[in-house]
Amino acid sequence: MSIPRRDLLAGAALSLIFSVTPAQARTIVGALPWEPDTATPPLPVKEGSWQFFTADEAAAVEAIVDRLIPPDPETPGGKEAGCAVFIDRQLAGSYGSARRLYMRPPFMDGTPEQGPQSPLTPAMRYRLGLAALDKHCRQAYGEKSFAQLTDEQKDKVLTGMQKGPITFAGTSATGLFEQLLTNTREGFFADPAYGGNRDMVGWKMIGFPGARYDYRDWIDRHNERFPLPPIGIGGIRA
Repeated sequence: MSIPRRDLLAGAALSLIFSVTPAQARTIVGALPWEPDTATPPLPVKEGSWQFFTADEAAAVEAIVDRLIPPDPETPGGKEAGCAVFIDRQLAGSYGSARRLYMRPPFMDGTPEQGPQSPLTPAMRYRLGLAALDKHCRQAYGEKSFAQLTDEQKDKVLTGMQKGPITFAGTSATGLFEQLLTNTREGFFADPAYGGNRDMVGWKMIGFPGARYDYRDWIDRHNERFPLPPIGIGGIRA
C-alpha cells in the first residue's frame, strides 16, 4: 500500500504542551534533589507468544502493518519494528477492554471528532473485523488468507477497506482500517517498553532523542541530526 512515510509522520506528529504558569527557578547545590532509580517505568514487554491474537489473526496483522509501514533500505517495516506485538499487548490490556473509556448507551453515529460510538471494545472490534477480513479474502482470492496474498493484492484490499468499496457484514471495514492505521503508528513511535519501536527504529528515523533529561540546546537547530542515540523511559539506550 503506497502510504509515504512523510504522510505517516504527519499523522503522528508529536505535540508539545507548555504551561501558562511561570516556573519558579531555584539553585541546586551539592547534590541532586532526588534519589536514583526511584521512578516506576512500565515493565518492558517481553517477546514470546501472542497474548490476544490467535496465530491466524497475528499473521494477518503482521502482514497489514508491513504494508502500512513497508520496509525500505534504511528502516525496517512495521512487522520488524514490532507493531503487531505492540497492538497485541495493548488489546490484551486495559486498552483492549476499554477499561478507561465511557462505554454506556445510547449509541448512535456521531461526528468523526467524537470518536467511535459503539458498545464494542477495541478488542471486540479487532476480533470481529479480522474475522470479516479473513472471510472476504478467502471468498475473493480462492481460499487465501490476507497473509497469503501478494503485496499488490494486500494493497488492493487495504485500499478498498479505507475508501469504501469493501464492506464487512456486522462491522465496519473502514473503521477497522482506521484503527489498524492508528495503532500501527502508535506502535512504530511509542516507547519500546510497550513492544513496538523495536531498537527505537521509529525514533532514529525522525531523530527523536527519546526520554533524555535535557536537549533544549537542540530544539531550534533545524535540519541537524541529534548526535546522541535515543533513550527509552526505562533508561535503555538504542
